[in-house]
Amino acid sequence: MFIGHFAPAMIAARHKDAPSLPVLFIGAQLVDWAFFGLVLTGIEKMRVTPGISVMNPMDLYHMPYTHSLLGSAVFAILFGGLVSLVSKSRTAGILSALVVLSHWFLDLLVHVPDLTLAGSPPKLGLGLWNHPLIEMPLELLLTFGSLWLYAKVAKPGTLPLAVLAGVMLLFQAVNWFGPVEPEVTTGTSLLAFVAFGLITLAAWWVYRSEGRKQAG
Repeated sequence: MFIGHFAPAMIAARHKDAPSLPVLFIGAQLVDWAFFGLVLTGIEKMRVTPGISVMNPMDLYHMPYTHSLLGSAVFAILFGGLVSLVSKSRTAGILSALVVLSHWFLDLLVHVPDLTLAGSPPKLGLGLWNHPLIEMPLELLLTFGSLWLYAKVAKPGTLPLAVLAGVMLLFQAVNWFGPVEPEVTTGTSLLAFVAFGLITLAAWWVYRSEGRKQAG
């Protein structure tokens, strides 16, 4: 699951008291921002293991802080609390926290068993990465169905919306069909940061163009 993680952000952004779309996009991938940062420091670990799943050769064998349900809940509470404090809106904070927490449950659908409840076994994952004919259309439907629902309410500019859709589709194509690195390097994390950053930047442009704000 990659761009599918942004689906809850776009659904939440429909709410009149939601924080901005780019804030929700940050929340949607917050635990992965943290994960790739912790990989750089060696606190959490991944390796390339060809064949571990049909779609993804990355063996995410040690990520107790970001991809346990408990860890995700802590990130959700902290992020939601920060958004609530800055926006002075309890609703905005709750929506933000739910978007962060959604990451774990969406990962649960696709990951082979590598997620935990509190950092130790049992390891969980329903393994849709082994069923690309299910996972790929599901991810596209989640993402672009949510984008369509968001656009109906927010009425963003056509060009920013098209750019956001194109950037997400491009990075998803790279994720699915791009060359596989033989090993995990610093560049693995940097590429993830670039992808998350550019998608969030496109979401900011879409947010700036929202017709509902101009009408209000």
